[in-house]
Amino acid sequence: MTDPLAADPPRDLEFPAVTPALTFSSGGATLLGVLHVPAGRGPHPVVVLLHGFPGNERNFDLAQALRRAGYASLVFHYRGSWGVGGSWSWGHVLEDAAAVVAGLRAPGVAAAHRLDPQRVMLAGHSLGGFAALMTAAADPSIAAVASVAGFDFGAVSALCRTDPGRRAACVEAFSDGLEPLRGAGGEALVAEMEAAGESWRLARLAPLLADRPVLLIGTGFDTVTPCDVHHEPLVAAYRAQPVKHLHHHVFPTDHALSDHRVALTRTILDFLARYL
Repeated sequence: MTDPLAADPPRDLEFPAVTPALTFSSGGATLLGVLHVPAGRGPHPVVVLLHGFPGNERNFDLAQALRRAGYASLVFHYRGSWGVGGSWSWGHVLEDAAAVVAGLRAPGVAAAHRLDPQRVMLAGHSLGGFAALMTAAADPSIAAVASVAGFDFGAVSALCRTDPGRRAACVEAFSDGLEPLRGAGGEALVAEMEAAGESWRLARLAPLLADRPVLLIGTGFDTVTPCDVHHEPLVAAYRAQPVKHLHHHVFPTDHALSDHRVALTRTILDFLARYL
């Protein structure tokens, strides 16, 4: 078998690999996506890749490796980001993720692009990790889910309520890098997180994910989602449930996994090969 990190698969003249642009409707906005379809008749399992805030790292390297391994992969932008209409909010991200999953499963879309609507997985980074777990918990038909350096909004909200200094730091952090986003501000984003409160704590999702494969990847040199706040408590809660098919790792790298992209890809591919 061809190593998807080292070589391209053979070309299929009848069913070649293709990279169509797709659009999805969510909240009155048109979301822009790029689908990476592998060679072969299919139907192919699909991995939806959910990027973080504001979306500088979009994981196209992972999308291409997934395609070489035989998985269709989708990268898209949430509303209010990177030229997409509408306004940005954390809640809109959750709505958009659910809308994209539904759009991929539409019979015409799945058939046209050789997709298997029964084998859809979510994989997200940072904010995208939060959205992946939340979306999978709300949709039992999601086959598997992976969170990479996932941001636990519920846990941070609780810390902000008791520590004004941490809250101010969050406002400052969420105010940085807003140029690709529309309608977003640091204070409003923190207020939205606080209003959601415990409903956005990722540990509470454990019963809803108990029977599905879950991959949690933490990042040991990460100041954005430090493991003691965002990773270790989540692993403990999911092990206690138990989430029967839980896999978890901590990589010694930064928030973007800048020097662990191959390790990240191999870990996700191994996880998919086991379950999808």
